[in-house]
Amino acid sequence: MKFTETALPGAYVVDLEKFTDERGYFARAWCRREFRAQGLEEELVQASLSFNARRGTLRGMHFQVPPFAEAKLVRCVRGALYDVMIDLRPRSRTFLRWISVELTAANGRMVYIPRGFAHGFKTLEDETEILYQMTEFYAPEYARGVRWNDPLFHIAWPEGRITIAPRDDQYPDAAPEQFAAFAEP
Repeated sequence: MKFTETALPGAYVVDLEKFTDERGYFARAWCRREFRAQGLEEELVQASLSFNARRGTLRGMHFQVPPFAEAKLVRCVRGALYDVMIDLRPRSRTFLRWISVELTAANGRMVYIPRGFAHGFKTLEDETEILYQMTEFYAPEYARGVRWNDPLFHIAWPEGRITIAPRDDQYPDAAPEQFAAFAEP
């Protein structure tokens, strides 16, 4: 795997190193040793799939607060998506900044999203499926979110139709002080 740190410290794009022949390719999509060598959390405890029937499906922006804050490794296994992460760590030099990465089944690219980040995506094709691997178990009482179009972040989403769950569309405006739980001592 090839790790490229993004403009948000601690967040990485992870590209597969493909070994190809006439049959196709083989690539490692997870290796504890390689993640450890990068200084990244390497204990994944849960994996989830998100299937999205229609292009324009928007999910997010989600996170969990301590003690169930989680890092995520996200990969598109079918279709394509515009993946977005926001740095919610008050002591980070990139606090409240966001980046996007296009993940497709064809490019095999993954993103590593550290604890203290919100995450979401918009599908770019029908029948898009995403694989999430997390470092913490889902804890609904610690699950939070910020609105996808909150003016605090000014995320530039791709144009076009949006299908979104009411919960994700109705988060109140965020305030920087609400992310104090992510301030590391």
